[in-house]
Amino acid sequence: MRDERSSPGDKRSTPHSGSVDLREYAKQTNVRLAVAAFILVFVVGVALIWAFFGEGAAGMGLLCLLAALFPVALILLFFLAIEWILKRAGRK
Repeated sequence: MRDERSSPGDKRSTPHSGSVDLREYAKQTNVRLAVAAFILVFVVGVALIWAFFGEGAAGMGLLCLLAALFPVALILLFFLAIEWILKRAGRK
């Protein structure tokens, strides 16, 4: 039988091989954490409001959460625009 563990000459990327882009990994992790937080707040938060206060309160809670998300979306769009401008200017 063949040993499935990686050998020193193996070309597969491992966290300690030095070929992993840590900035990309950090960016990907931050995006995943943000998405998980929003899902948690929206799904669990609205479900708890519905369970304790009813359907009307859950609808109003969802509306308030969406209204609170608007400034966050504007800030994110502003940062994405700045990143796009800097990449176009040749800076990294």
